[in-house]
Amino acid sequence: MPQGKPETVPNDGLTTRQRRNRPLLAVHTGEMKGKSTAAFGMALRAWNQGWSIGVFQFVKSAKWRVGEEAAFRALGKLHEDTGQGGAVEWHKMGEGWSWARKAGSDEDHAANAREGWAEIKRRLSAETHDFYVLDEFSYLLKWGWLEVDDVVSTLTARPGHQHVVITGRYAPPELIEAADLVTEMTKVKHPMDAGQKGQRGIEW
Repeated sequence: MPQGKPETVPNDGLTTRQRRNRPLLAVHTGEMKGKSTAAFGMALRAWNQGWSIGVFQFVKSAKWRVGEEAAFRALGKLHEDTGQGGAVEWHKMGEGWSWARKAGSDEDHAANAREGWAEIKRRLSAETHDFYVLDEFSYLLKWGWLEVDDVVSTLTARPGHQHVVITGRYAPPELIEAADLVTEMTKVKHPMDAGQKGQRGIEW
């Protein structure tokens, strides 16, 4: 796809504009770091377009304060104060979903995951956000906490113009088949190979 131009044009009855602006389902999977980072980079572009952003983190601890969270919360505040960019919501399973007002630390993780997915389904049905980041969501499918068929059918039948990006290792074949954009992060080299732990500004 040189210079962003497709090599072939499908005979799908859509105009170039319609095809260019259709909502995408993206999956970032693979063993290497960078899956969430790439998703948040896409979310930055979406924010700049004035789109509403919904971030849902499913595995990271509530105590784990990633730099992207601080940045997006600041961007959300900027939108509230000035109207610039788009609205931002950030939810983490580990601290209890904010709409449920629960402590969450002692609750069953699978039940929390199902609750989070149920809320996302409600938001997709209501077309609440323009851009969703479901961070580390693929683990819920691998662990059997959610039904793959339900997730795939919900995402492929979502109404309106809602983009969704899912991150995490072990994305199931059904999800990969349904997605429009799939990226696999493969490891060539990593500082941990030389015994180096994660560091500020790089991992968080």
